[in-house]
Amino acid sequence: QYQGLAGRSTKEVLQLYSAHGQQQKLHRSSVVTHLHEAIKRLKQDMKSLRSFALELSKDFQRQCKAYLYQALTAVQEIQLQNEAMQMFQIKAFDLEQSLQEVTERYEKEKQKRRVLHNSLVELRGNIRVHCRIRPSLPFDNADEHSVSQDRQRNFSEKVAYAVDDETVLVKCSRPGHTSVNKTFQFERVYSAFESQDTVFADVAPLLTSLLDGYNVCIMAYGQTGSGKTYTMLGPQLEENFAFALEDESELGIIPRATQEVFRLISEKPPGSYWVEVSVVEVYNNEIFDLLAKDSCGKVFGVKRDVVTTREGKSNVPLLTYETVENASEFLHLVIKGLQLRVRHPTLVHAHSSRSHLVVTLTITTVVSGDSFGTSWEDEQISQRLNKEFSCTYPQKTRENRSTSSSRASSPAQLEATEKPKQVRTRLQLVDLAGSECVGMSGVTGAALRETSFINRSLSALADVLGAIAEQRSHVPYRNSKLTHLLQDSVGGDAKLLVMLCISPDQKYLTESLQSLGFGTRARQVQRGQIKKKNLPVQSKAK
Repeated sequence: QYQGLAGRSTKEVLQLYSAHGQQQKLHRSSVVTHLHEAIKRLKQDMKSLRSFALELSKDFQRQCKAYLYQALTAVQEIQLQNEAMQMFQIKAFDLEQSLQEVTERYEKEKQKRRVLHNSLVELRGNIRVHCRIRPSLPFDNADEHSVSQDRQRNFSEKVAYAVDDETVLVKCSRPGHTSVNKTFQFERVYSAFESQDTVFADVAPLLTSLLDGYNVCIMAYGQTGSGKTYTMLGPQLEENFAFALEDESELGIIPRATQEVFRLISEKPPGSYWVEVSVVEVYNNEIFDLLAKDSCGKVFGVKRDVVTTREGKSNVPLLTYETVENASEFLHLVIKGLQLRVRHPTLVHAHSSRSHLVVTLTITTVVSGDSFGTSWEDEQISQRLNKEFSCTYPQKTRENRSTSSSRASSPAQLEATEKPKQVRTRLQLVDLAGSECVGMSGVTGAALRETSFINRSLSALADVLGAIAEQRSHVPYRNSKLTHLLQDSVGGDAKLLVMLCISPDQKYLTESLQSLGFGTRARQVQRGQIKKKNLPVQSKAK
């Protein structure tokens, strides 16, 4: 730039400097103008930003107030809900207490009703009926491999339920028909989950009345495979039919009843009681003595007959009675008898009993002459004490009973010295053979003949109960050896308890309904009020 000035005049130089100054002045003016505009825009932006910040602050305050109000409202609602929850908890506690009180009153009233019902049962001589529903078992589906899946599901469907401890509900359904629910009422109903202990707890009171002078009979009734033998005996070993004593909780009514009888006897004066046992089976309408021995002392079944004495009582001449002193001796004899009991596998049950088993305990009570017999007041007191017992009828003396050489000699010695009088009471424990549908069990040949006799004898039992219920002049006891043998018990000479056993599955619906119908008819039988055995039994010892 300075090199361009060389050779020029001073005036030209000054003009050049003046033009350059003006350009710079114009440039600075333009820069300042732009700067002022930028500052002005910045001020406007600042003003807008301040306005936005104010609005944002106001909006934030409004939202904070709104959220705070919502939070306070929510806290108040929570407090109200907590107060309401506390009130509900108090009301729930009060309701629980009220429910507990009502439940306790209900149970007391229920017990009173049962006591009154038992009193009515005793006054009428009705047969007490309990019903036990067994659980589903593996063999229920063992023969269904050739059945369609739909039909198999129908077969395995549960149709029998315990609604409560007195009611059985059965769902009856057929293809193309509306399902119908039927209910059956009994003195006691056991579900599939109730134990042997629970079942025996309701049976035990009857055994006390046995020592009070009443005959007692406990009978298991139901179709084959419904759990009768399990209920009466308990689980059994397959090889020798011995009781599974290692698990006493599984023992059935027969071993438990014997233990209870001997426990009750142990509380009495020594020598005032002694016990005899007999074991018989009714097979193909013939009576077999399962304790009879041959010349070598080996036990084998001997055919016996049943007769009616002049007093109208049933009696089995030459029947073997063994004296036992404790429950172990009794179980030993019963096991011997069970080894001779006829069994045959069927499609329904692999160990089906083909005969009716009757185990009888005869208890002889030695009483002094001055204390013998009961007054009317004593009898009423005893009845009030035994209101839990049922199924009774006036009982007379058991006479003309034949005994084996194994009878105790102690009664004879007592009579010879003190001339005591004797009263005999009897506990009959009956495991009936199961009713059977031939088409379902698949039996043939000899087993088919056994089924025919079993079903006929059970029909005869139903006919006998029907004749008693209708108060006919003739009761057909002699139509079957079974009913002839049990004439004294069924006809009113004992407190009778029938334990119905049924299967829960649809597959056995027909048989279960038949059993429930039998129990319902049995409950309707009125045999009249029973009395104690208060007539002395003449001792046969000389």
